[in-house]
Amino acid sequence: MFNKVYEKVKNFLKYNYKILIVFTILIFLFYYEFPYIIYKSGGTIDLENRIVIDKEYKEEGSLQMSYVTAIKGTAPFILLSYLIPDWDLYPLEEVTNEESYEDVLEIGKEYLNEGINNAIIAAFNESDYDLTITKYINKVIYIGDKAKTNVQIGDIIISVDDKEVNSLDDLKNYINSLEENTKVNIKVLNNDKEKNRTAIVYKDEDDSLKVGIAFKTSFEYETEIPVSVKTKNNESGSSGGLMTSLAIYNALTEEDITHGLNIIGTGSINYDGTVEEIGGVKYKVLAAEKKKGDIFLCPEANYEEAIKVKKKRNLKIKIVKVKTLKDAIAYLENENNK
Repeated sequence: MFNKVYEKVKNFLKYNYKILIVFTILIFLFYYEFPYIIYKSGGTIDLENRIVIDKEYKEEGSLQMSYVTAIKGTAPFILLSYLIPDWDLYPLEEVTNEESYEDVLEIGKEYLNEGINNAIIAAFNESDYDLTITKYINKVIYIGDKAKTNVQIGDIIISVDDKEVNSLDDLKNYINSLEENTKVNIKVLNNDKEKNRTAIVYKDEDDSLKVGIAFKTSFEYETEIPVSVKTKNNESGSSGGLMTSLAIYNALTEEDITHGLNIIGTGSINYDGTVEEIGGVKYKVLAAEKKKGDIFLCPEANYEEAIKVKKKRNLKIKIVKVKTLKDAIAYLENENNK
C-alpha cells in the first residue's frame, strides 16, 4: 500500500515539478513582504455617522476626512508603484523606526486615539457645552537609540522625579533644567502595576538635553453631553482630527456650518484647537477631488504642497488653509454667509 502511494507521489512530482516550482515562486512573490511601503490616494469618510452624541443637529452638506492608503511592499505592488504615477514607494525605514508594517499600524492607532480625544476637547471648547479634563495619560511610543533607560514602549508615565508630567513639553522643560548625565527616576504604570524606571540625561547633537523618550498624551474627561467617535480596526493616524472636531462641533451647534457644501479636509489637532502639519497631503487632495469636494481644509504647513498638486493636476476643488479649529469654523460661517 505504501509503495503504491509512494509511486504515485513520485510520478506526480516527476511530471509536474515545473508547475510546482512556478506556483511556489508566485506564492512567494505575492506574500513575501519586502522592507517597503506604498502610499496612494485613498478615499474620504463621511463623519456624520461616526459621531455618536445625544444632542445632534443635522447637516445639509457633509464633513469628510480624506485619507491615504498604505500597502504592504509585496512584489506585485512594488511593480505597480513604478507603473502608476500616484503610487509612491518608500523604504520602511524612512517611515518608521520600527521593523514591520504591523508596528506602523500599531503606532498609528495610538495617534488615532489621541487625535479623537483632542478633537472632542477642542470641539467642546468652541461650543456652548462644558468639558472637564480629569486625567492625563502619557503612553510611551518611542525610545531613541541613544537613550539609557529601562522605560518600555507602552509604559504610562505617572511622574518624573516625583513631579507631575501632563505633556511632552513638561518633560522636555524639566529635562532641560537638569545637567548632562543626571539620573532621573520615572514612575510608570505597566499592565496596571506601578513600576520604578530610570533614565540618564544626555546631550544631543543640537546641544539640547534629552532622555530619548517620547510619549503621546490622551485624556480622561467628563462632558456635559456624552459623545464618542466610531472607528474601524484598519484605521490609524491622527490626521482626521480637524475634520472630526468640526463634525462634533457641528453636531453640538444649531447652525449648520456646511450649508449644503461637501467639505473635505485633513489635519491633526491639538486639544487647544491648533491644527498641525500632516503627511501625504498630495494623496488626500486627490482623494477629495475624486469625491467632488467643494472645499478642502488644509493645515497651513501643508498649504503650498496642496496648491502645487491642484495646479499641476488642474483640480477644481477650493483649497483653504487653517491654523486653528476656530479659523476653520469662522471661514465656513463666513463662506456660507456670502
